[in-house]
Amino acid sequence: MSPRRLLLDTASLYFRAYFGVPTLYAADGSTPVNAVRGLLDIIAKFVRETHPDEVAACWDNDWRPEWRVALIDSYKAHRVAGGLPAKRADPHLPIGAGGRGAASGVAEIAEAALSIQVPLISAVLDAVGIATVGADGYEADDVIGSLATTAPGHVDVVTGDRDLFQLVTDDVTVLYVARGISKYETVDDGWLATKYGICGAQYVDYAVLRGDPSDGLPGVAGIGEKTAAKLLAEHGDLEGIAEATTLSPSIAAKLGAAADYIGRARQVVAVRTDLFLPGDLTLPREVADPAAFEELASLLALGSPAARLVDAMRNR
Repeated sequence: MSPRRLLLDTASLYFRAYFGVPTLYAADGSTPVNAVRGLLDIIAKFVRETHPDEVAACWDNDWRPEWRVALIDSYKAHRVAGGLPAKRADPHLPIGAGGRGAASGVAEIAEAALSIQVPLISAVLDAVGIATVGADGYEADDVIGSLATTAPGHVDVVTGDRDLFQLVTDDVTVLYVARGISKYETVDDGWLATKYGICGAQYVDYAVLRGDPSDGLPGVAGIGEKTAAKLLAEHGDLEGIAEATTLSPSIAAKLGAAADYIGRARQVVAVRTDLFLPGDLTLPREVADPAAFEELASLLALGSPAARLVDAMRNR
């Protein structure tokens, strides 16, 4: 059988863990570790439930790539620490969401108590033997897109980000945690058809039309979710919509006024699937570096979350 691959939208999950787990501290009594502990429990849960052979903690080496900003300057602008113009981050901040971008150096708004945990998360994952995969100049979404489309078997993507719905195929399922880890939804083409009236292959065009305020993408003025879904149901994709002769004058005018935006936004929303990301994603049955893991578990007071992850790895 082909290996099953589990891809983690790491920043999405550690942000969720940080805000969902009460503040807990390391053995020193001052270093917060709630995001670390919460993330380990999240990983353990999905390792138990999906039984993966391969796991990748996908990383935002640049959470707001300059090439996307060049296309749409409002892209994630509201999430830049210090506001605009973009503030260059302290080089001592961690790379990734909640820290600085590798290429841009721009910092994302995040509480200091979370940012300090990002390097700790990386160290723990390394000790466990879970591959951390990033690419300079790209977001975790692009890493996930590339690893999902090159996988030899089924892929499960764990995220709270709707943008990754575009990856849904017969071989790729999104485990969507926006409503909570215990209430996650299994997103496939059937789910998308029921929820939005579209399939995974149409999600980019759908997001371009209706916009995404969480990413600073305004969408096409006057076209909301229902109209976007109706247009795609009738015409298939943006090309089909552009060529249609049956559009109402009002819709045609709105699309015409936004033609330049549509072309640029489509490049921003579409995740990359062509990144070269070498490395072994095999999830070991035992912790890769027991001494380092034991030391980190002790120093960070990881306790039962660490034990649950080890048990999930052994018994998946």
